[in-house]
Amino acid sequence: MSVHFIGAGPGAPDLITLRGLNLIRRCPVCLYAGSLVPKEVVAAAPKDARVLDTAPMTLDEIVAEMEAAHGRGDDVARVHSGDPSLYGAIAEQMRALDARNIPYDITPGVPAFAAAAAALGTELTLPEIAQTIILTRTDGKASPMPEGESLEVLGASGATLAIHLSVRNLKAIERALTPHYGAECPVAVVYRASWPDERIIRGTLGDIWGKIRAAKITRTALVLVGPVLGETAFRNSALYDADHEHVLRNRKMKASP
Repeated sequence: MSVHFIGAGPGAPDLITLRGLNLIRRCPVCLYAGSLVPKEVVAAAPKDARVLDTAPMTLDEIVAEMEAAHGRGDDVARVHSGDPSLYGAIAEQMRALDARNIPYDITPGVPAFAAAAAALGTELTLPEIAQTIILTRTDGKASPMPEGESLEVLGASGATLAIHLSVRNLKAIERALTPHYGAECPVAVVYRASWPDERIIRGTLGDIWGKIRAAKITRTALVLVGPVLGETAFRNSALYDADHEHVLRNRKMKASP
């Protein structure tokens, strides 16, 4: 048997990968993060499957379910939101499986920052504006940020920032980033990207806290910061420029001698 870690995507049931959906359809055990994975996704599990919401469960309880399935020879669909490699807490599960010689694999999913960018109708990398995206978060109750990864440090790059799990910390974000980006730097907060109740609130580093407080958004939101969010005067990419030659488009063929 195998444990299949599956990224369910950001929320919309049809944003799961075909591979992930097919795994759910055939696994007799399905463990899913119910607070963030829509029930429509796990509804694809076999009718007689053991389907458990792991939101109220501990790591030991989750691993015990996997170990019991292993003993029965049953494959397990372990369904996480977004892409499981980002804030998915799968590393400790895989470590526990390694200790028990239980095989596993990983199926990637659409990450929240990609769904947020799609909802905003924006590209996060623009020529000569920003070519780097930093995925990060701020200090939280679960764990502090590692030394050297504070927003004060990361903000010095001027990159586009996708700040997870931090909508409650907007004041701290403002203080940390204003010296680097300026108070007028565009900010977008996307609540539950791709879900039916998705909300988008735009502002600046100087006013986004007040807007989010008024909207009473306290969780399940991604904060995007960077000049790309408001830029319209960027130059075109060279990718489709008629004068730009590359191996797949060489329009200036030299005449044969």
